[in-house]
Amino acid sequence: MSEEQLRNDIVKWGRSLFERGLTAGSSGNISVRLEDGYLTTPTNSCLGFLDPDRLSRLDVEGRPVSGDAPTKELPLHFAFYEQRPKARAVVHLHSAYATALSCLSDVDVTDAIPPITPYVVMRVGRVPVVAYTRPGSPDIKPLIQKIAGDHAAALLQNHGPIVAGNSLDTAVFAIEELEEAAKLLILTRSMSVRTLDPSAIADLNQHFKLK
Repeated sequence: MSEEQLRNDIVKWGRSLFERGLTAGSSGNISVRLEDGYLTTPTNSCLGFLDPDRLSRLDVEGRPVSGDAPTKELPLHFAFYEQRPKARAVVHLHSAYATALSCLSDVDVTDAIPPITPYVVMRVGRVPVVAYTRPGSPDIKPLIQKIAGDHAAALLQNHGPIVAGNSLDTAVFAIEELEEAAKLLILTRSMSVRTLDPSAIADLNQHFKLK
């Protein structure tokens, strides 16, 4: 896919996510890995009003080449790219239900999203909670590096979800699925919830491999 098409796709998905209320104001960021570098959304930009020509262009070392200044969350994105060689895109949002889940003190930090639907298993997998760091802090990078080899998604404590995918479409679909699963968990917190049993999970993992 050409760089021009990827720029347009970032704008398209950014607008879609914003218009559906999955990230507000100037929150959230998107990046895509190119053959010779990266494209990212600019810092303090609104995903609903991106300009393809002003997206941040970085070289293979992550140094700005053109466009506006890149998102301050680059350490988040690069941690996934370095640990997941097949990852071509990373999406981070402040979507309401996943962010709410990241704020709850009784969530299982090894897997915040129990297997309540087949699609969260197929598209997201296990979702650990990563300890809080200041947004944009380089301290987040080693924390993500510890889990990114085995997990395509994570919840940032008191912050929100982040997902890596083998394409931009895949990453967007996965973070949408994560948000929907988080919504179901919040809505059913006072109820007795039936999760998928280990044999069902194994069957899904056999037929729909995330890696």
